Amino acid sequence: MSFSESAQDLRDELVRLRHSLHTTPELGLHLPRTQEKVLAALEGLPLEIRTGTKLSSVTAVLRGGRPGPAVLLRGDMDALPVTEKNDLPYVSQLPGQMHACGHDLHTAMLAGAAHLLSGRREELAGDVIFMFQPGEEGHHGARHMIEEGVLDAAGARPVAAYGMHVVSAMLPPGLFASRPGPIMAAADTFCVTVKGRGGHGSSPHRSLDPIQAGCEMVTALQTMVTRTFDVFDPVVVTVGSFHGGSADNVIPDEARFEATVRTFSRDNRVLVKRRLVEVVRGIAAAHGLEVEASFNDGYPVTVNDGGEAGFVGRTADELFGPGRYFVSPQPVMGSEDFSYVLENVPGAFVFLGACPPDRDPATAPYNHSPEAVFDDAVLPDGAALYAQLAYARLSA
Repeated sequence: MSFSESAQDLRDELVRLRHSLHTTPELGLHLPRTQEKVLAALEGLPLEIRTGTKLSSVTAVLRGGRPGPAVLLRGDMDALPVTEKNDLPYVSQLPGQMHACGHDLHTAMLAGAAHLLSGRREELAGDVIFMFQPGEEGHHGARHMIEEGVLDAAGARPVAAYGMHVVSAMLPPGLFASRPGPIMAAADTFCVTVKGRGGHGSSPHRSLDPIQAGCEMVTALQTMVTRTFDVFDPVVVTVGSFHGGSADNVIPDEARFEATVRTFSRDNRVLVKRRLVEVVRGIAAAHGLEVEASFNDGYPVTVNDGGEAGFVGRTADELFGPGRYFVSPQPVMGSEDFSYVLENVPGAFVFLGACPPDRDPATAPYNHSPEAVFDDAVLPDGAALYAQLAYARLSA
C-alpha cells in the first residue's frame, strides 16, 4: 500500500488533531498545550523524543531498520495574533489568537508522516528527524532549534531537509508547487526617526518639520528602489507604519516610520540597507534635520537546492500522478525561517494549495487573514508527501 493510500486511513485522526490545535492556538516560542498535543499524537511510536529548553519544541528521531543517512522533515506549530472571523465548529476559542497561516495543518501532517514512516521503519535505510517547531511567525524558532541541536539529533547532519506550507488562496486545492533557487524572500525591518524642532502649525518657517521631511523620505525610498535595482532581482520596500504629531496645529519634534524590506539575493540585501540609509540621511541634511536609521534583521532568503527541488517534483508525480505538482515561475515575497535550515542543509520548501473547493483561489482570503480557511481534505496528501520524500530520499 502506498503512503497516499495509507494516509487516507489516518484522515479522521489528522482532522481531529488539526481541529484541536486550531481551537487553542498559541503564540511565539512557548506553546505548552500545543507541545502536549504533539507528544500525545506521537505516543506509542518507536521514536527518540526530545523537547526544547528555550522553546516548546519537539524533536523526534525515527531510526531506520537499515543503516544510512538522515533526512529532516519540519512542521511549524505557532499561531498569529489575529482574532478569527470565521463561523466554524472548531473556531479559535482565544480572542486575538488564530491559526491564520495554517501551521495547525503542518503540525498534523508531520505527525501523520511520523505514523506512516513508523509503520515502515524496517524498510528505511537511515533515520528521519521530525522537527516540530514553535516561533516561525517572527520569533526565529528554527534558528533556536538549530542552536539546540536539531540538525544533529540523529547523530549526523541530515543529507536533505524538507518543509511544507499550505496556502488558503493562490493555488487550487491539492496542488503542490515549488521551484529551484530562491522561493521566499529575506525580510528586514527599516526603522527611522526624523528629529526636527517643534512649533506652531501657522508658522512652519520657525520650526524644522519632521513630518514633511519624513513624507519626502517615504516617496524617495520608492523611487530609489526602481532606479537602483534590477526588476529581475526584485526589491520591495513598504512603509507600513508612520507616526508623528498629536494635533493639527502643532508641528512635532519628531516623526517615526517603519518599513519592511524584501529581497531575494544576498548582494541586494546588503546594498538596499546602505542605500536606504543614504536616502534618509540626504533628505534630512537637505532640510536641516537629524535622522536615526536602523535595521532589525529578519529571516534570510529561503533558497531551495536545485536537485532537491527537482526531487520533490518527481516524488509528487510518482506518488499522486501527473498534474498535482508544478514548478512555480517566480518566488513569493513572504519570508520563512525554514531558510535557516536550508542555509545548513540542502533541501526544498514546497507549497500546498488548501483553498476550500467552494472558494475561488484567486479571490479567497489569503494566509494571515482573520477569514482565512484551510481545507482539511489536504491533510492526508501533505502527510503522504512528507513521508514519501523521506522514504525515497533514504532509498536513493
